[in-house]
Amino acid sequence: MIKTILTAFFMMFMLQTTLFSGEKMNIYDYKVQDIDGNLISMSKYKGKVLLIVNVASECGFTPQYEGLEKLYEKYKNQGFMVLGFPCNQFRHQESKTNKEIKFFCQGTYHVSFDMFAKIDVNGEDASPLYKFLKEQQGGFFSNNIKWNFTKFLVDREGNVVDRYAPITKPASIDEDIEKLLKVEK
Repeated sequence: MIKTILTAFFMMFMLQTTLFSGEKMNIYDYKVQDIDGNLISMSKYKGKVLLIVNVASECGFTPQYEGLEKLYEKYKNQGFMVLGFPCNQFRHQESKTNKEIKFFCQGTYHVSFDMFAKIDVNGEDASPLYKFLKEQQGGFFSNNIKWNFTKFLVDREGNVVDRYAPITKPASIDEDIEKLLKVEK
């Protein structure tokens, strides 16, 4: 609990400092909590192509974990990462604790890509990272995330280059990932 409060204060401080300094925020300015409760700087992923996904274990799209893992396995040695952010905002389809989510993902889908603590992706309590992602790549009708398994593709420089609807299967993003990976580092 204290770790969460300190994380929130730090993130608010970083946001205010950046806003008042006139600098534009980028994806590497954010810090997020991993599934085990550790604070992780997104700068850890500098130079990598990222697929950032809000996930849930009790959703009709949950089998996409398998496709996400296949993409990760295929491209991880070329500088590609999948980042999974569990979210319980859509029909309470992620009611598990972080520990239970980790056990489910590893046990059922053999997920080895990075997983993070459960967050909100919409509303007043939305993760600052997700607020940023939505500002960079809006959706149809509104910027809000419509459902679990919305995906954001980020290039090696940290630019959010595309947003994919939940119905978009991970395999159909393969070509877009490959193009970004071929861009010179």
